[in-house]
Amino acid sequence: MHRSLFWICVALVLPLVVYAETPNTLTDAEKQAGFELLFNGQDLTGWEHKDNWKVVDGAITRADKGGSLTYKVKKVPDNFELRFDWKVAKGSNSGVYYRPGQYEYQILDNQVHADGRNPRTSAASIYFGVAPSKDMTKPVGEWNTGRIVCQGTVIQHWLNDTKVVDIDYTDPSRVDEVQLLKRRGGDLASRGANLNLQDHGDPVWYRSLRWRVIPADEKLDRTPVTPAAIPADARQRELDYIDRIEKSKKK
Repeated sequence: MHRSLFWICVALVLPLVVYAETPNTLTDAEKQAGFELLFNGQDLTGWEHKDNWKVVDGAITRADKGGSLTYKVKKVPDNFELRFDWKVAKGSNSGVYYRPGQYEYQILDNQVHADGRNPRTSAASIYFGVAPSKDMTKPVGEWNTGRIVCQGTVIQHWLNDTKVVDIDYTDPSRVDEVQLLKRRGGDLASRGANLNLQDHGDPVWYRSLRWRVIPADEKLDRTPVTPAAIPADARQRELDYIDRIEKSKKK
């Protein structure tokens, strides 16, 4: 099979792959696609923190205040797919940071936390930039499956097997969202970050973190998704927040 055709087939099949029944393991399909585990399910080897994260029953969880948990073995590839499981307690907030410049996959209890009132800061959003198309979260205390796919200028967020964000940040039709991120301090062209899991002071759990490098010739699923509408009051709070940030920078 021609190499390009092989990767097109992989791209089409991978979203349909059943996740491994045993957490923190790879399916045969994931192994073939080049996924590698970032968490062994037993300890935090390869991760840096201030003794404020621990492993309980095969999951990473925040144990105390002290900051984010950072993967130090290698930096996030420029073009990659990251898969992970996550769950939150009532009202919890966290995030997966995967590139410099405000690239955050929001982790949230949408029903209780105030950020859930604005789709652009709800679970699976590109935080404070791009809203998911719909709320696909499971009830608090249940495991969700997350996916982040980045190739060139395309960014996708998936939640529970549904693509909820798909943006090419060079697309003129998405300029308002890109400008919002820039005004907050983001630089979407930045690369070379360490993956980190945010300590926002709330209970949160992660497991089955694994990633792969996406080949340059792999064809992504670019089926359009429409971001959820932003309520007028939420939009005003966004603008007020950005105004405070910009005024603070000028001082």
